[in-house]
Amino acid sequence: MRILPFLLLFVTLPALSQTLPVRGAPVDIYDGFEGAALSPLWETSRIVPGALTLQSAIVRSGQGAVHLTVHANDKFEAGQHGDADSERDELLEARVLTSRENISYEYSWSMYLPADFPIVPVRLVVAQWKQYCDSDSGPCSDDSPILAVRYVNGVLSIVQSFGRSEKAVLYEEKRDLRGHWLDLRFQARFTPQATGFVRAWLDGKQVVDYSGVTANAESAATGYPTPSYYYFKMGLYRDVMPQPMTLYLDEYRKRQLPVDAF
Repeated sequence: MRILPFLLLFVTLPALSQTLPVRGAPVDIYDGFEGAALSPLWETSRIVPGALTLQSAIVRSGQGAVHLTVHANDKFEAGQHGDADSERDELLEARVLTSRENISYEYSWSMYLPADFPIVPVRLVVAQWKQYCDSDSGPCSDDSPILAVRYVNGVLSIVQSFGRSEKAVLYEEKRDLRGHWLDLRFQARFTPQATGFVRAWLDGKQVVDYSGVTANAESAATGYPTPSYYYFKMGLYRDVMPQPMTLYLDEYRKRQLPVDAF
């Protein structure tokens, strides 16, 4: 995904808005998925037609929520460097919402897995933050997300990664998520310096309190520009498998945190 850095320096969203961004105010947006169509806060380039619907049968709050189903070979991507092939249907935040380096943000949303959701030993990422790579074929083009929420074989984990192989599990729990809503909240400052942090809450309980480096180094060798930018996705990203998976998403918020809050 190509992002023009000079645009990102100036564009933000008005408070609790589902409209296109304007200049001037810090990021403070909300989407309860109440409309008849998906709001402009989201890009759908990583979703095949028909994979996402807005429905009212299963909601966290209000009258609407996202219903998302991934089928075999949806947005197929061949594995590189020995990695498994992957498929996905993910909501990607609009480009103007891309987070900036050394700025603190809070993200929150709710996720629901139906009772028949398959519990399998297959790589599954349900939310991730990626550092913008300056080239589709450069050294960073196949790097793991710098932060990810994973659900593999019934184990929920929050994982930090740098490059393609350096991973740290910030939280892990064997947990059946099916049949009830899970509320997630993250606070993060992404930076290759030691001043970064990640904090996470599940259903109101804090499970991560990490301080230190939260992004890849920025150089020609790594392929990451200076300063870097970071984008958020949520949905279903997995290794290829024949069985479909469905989840529901609701109550998404993102806001820029005050400088003096930390």
